[in-house]
Amino acid sequence: MKINEFQFLDLEPEFTDISAAAFAILPLPFEGGISYGAGTAQAPNAVIKASAYIELYNEILKADPYKAGIVTLHPPKSHFQVDKMHEMMEEEISELVNTNKFIIGLGGDHSITTPHFLALKKKYGNLSVIQIDAHADLREEYEGSPYSHASVMARIRENTKQTLQLGIRSLSREEADRVESEQLDLVTMHAFRNGTDWKALLENLPDPVFITIDVDAFDWSVIASTGTPEPGGFLWDEALDLFDAIFSTKNVIGFDVVELSYAQHDRNSPVAAAKLIYHLIGLKLKYHLAKTGSLWPSTPAGPLFE
Repeated sequence: MKINEFQFLDLEPEFTDISAAAFAILPLPFEGGISYGAGTAQAPNAVIKASAYIELYNEILKADPYKAGIVTLHPPKSHFQVDKMHEMMEEEISELVNTNKFIIGLGGDHSITTPHFLALKKKYGNLSVIQIDAHADLREEYEGSPYSHASVMARIRENTKQTLQLGIRSLSREEADRVESEQLDLVTMHAFRNGTDWKALLENLPDPVFITIDVDAFDWSVIASTGTPEPGGFLWDEALDLFDAIFSTKNVIGFDVVELSYAQHDRNSPVAAAKLIYHLIGLKLKYHLAKTGSLWPSTPAGPLFE
């Protein structure tokens, strides 16, 4: 595992020590599964560079989450065949999983979620998935590829039936029929805002949980640059409340952030993605500490919370 030249948050070396850091960010600059807008391969670097301008103190959590240690790794070698690339990703993530770090996948298109999930499943066995997304991604294949970003949840559901899809506001007739016939726990954005008891669905989802976050789940005022945009997504504080509910009730053992598209004119979207990642790190620390009374066995430094 190679250390990245650029570190998330531009932290001092004592907080990026690979042997001590509690969190590992793995950039996965891959866009072999896209179908519309390009630019996802450049997104991880954009997010990492934007993160250098984020304050390390989290005013909501009243915490300094970086003190638990966050190491940013070098991406896996690329391969032009999607299936081979996924195999390489799964192998590297499996190696990381065995170090007991909390792994954050930074995409790249949504197809990178499958190898991340499979690597975690090897260790944890039964594993639930929460998808935060504008799209259902339940197509068996799209444009001739079963590895399309539009098929990621179809691949996930081949390996677990414990899924919860939140914020969906675009799906095909075939996907809608599948949701109904298989009685999937899918909450559209309209239903989320109009009385569906999504918290009961969350409560019933077995631990442990992996979260996959497609940035097109957000409203354009939060994140505008994404490959397949849809209007009407989560607002910033609305999303933070959702994630607080997830982390406070579930044992989250990993997450990824995918489908940001780098655009030279848009500096806001990478900053929002970086700030989201840092906030979720803080939530994991907060609720891990609340539930266990301790942090990871070895973390670099002192008090994280006031």
